[in-house]
Amino acid sequence: MKLIIAFIRPEVLQDVKLKLYSQELYSMSITNVLGAGQQKGYTEAYRGVQTEVNLLKKLRLEIAVPDEKVDQAIGAITEAARSGQAGDGVIFVQDVIRTLRIRTGEPI
Repeated sequence: MKLIIAFIRPEVLQDVKLKLYSQELYSMSITNVLGAGQQKGYTEAYRGVQTEVNLLKKLRLEIAVPDEKVDQAIGAITEAARSGQAGDGVIFVQDVIRTLRIRTGEPI
């Protein structure tokens, strides 16, 4: 089993969810985060003072998938989230050593 962690733009969440659902991947966690990367941020004026905003709003999507569905999940996320511009996001894939269902204690 693998844990896929994807940082995506908030406005593409619905498209990403629909793509994952089409691959029969339904279980996921979503967290609001701030981050900096190649997008670099922007400058804005606040009370007459120029401020550089380099921590931008992103979503952290976490989904655990069986090894045989990793490529499908990555493909779905990439296809739905890609705009071709800096700031589209990044995907990390990690090994999951052990999983347990809290209610029953059984391995997943």
